[in-house]
Amino acid sequence: MRGHVIIRKIEAKDRNTYIVMSRQFYRSDAVLHDIPDAHFHKTFDVIIGGSPYADAYIFEVEQQVVGYALLSFTYSNEAGGLVLLIEEVYILPEYQKQGLGKEFLAFVEAHYRGDVALIRLEVEKSNKVALQLYKKVGFTKVDYIQLYKKTAKVKPHRE
Repeated sequence: MRGHVIIRKIEAKDRNTYIVMSRQFYRSDAVLHDIPDAHFHKTFDVIIGGSPYADAYIFEVEQQVVGYALLSFTYSNEAGGLVLLIEEVYILPEYQKQGLGKEFLAFVEAHYRGDVALIRLEVEKSNKVALQLYKKVGFTKVDYIQLYKKTAKVKPHRE
């Protein structure tokens, strides 16, 4: 059984831990495809640089990092305000199914209450455990078809 969880903002000291866990996430069944390692570094730099569009949290149990979450923010006319997208939630396998995900979702709702109009997330169809959790805490399925188009290479991030 796990100890008390601490959810804290990601810090510069977390770079290597975040990158290792992010690689594990993108090589898991929770996502449809892997991404280049350069994306992990760029994302970390954007977050640590204080971007208003991205944020991240680290989960600690007994002073050990056991997971992370990545958030992004956008404005939506449809939602009538700021939208928080839970981009990634990764918990080390040995700490999964112990309530950390549920605790993080409660944290997000409490922390951003009054600041965001809507919280969104995506889940891979076969990730039944996560889907069940999200429905249990009040998320509902939307019937939009999600599309995307890759654009030309983005300029490297500048600090």
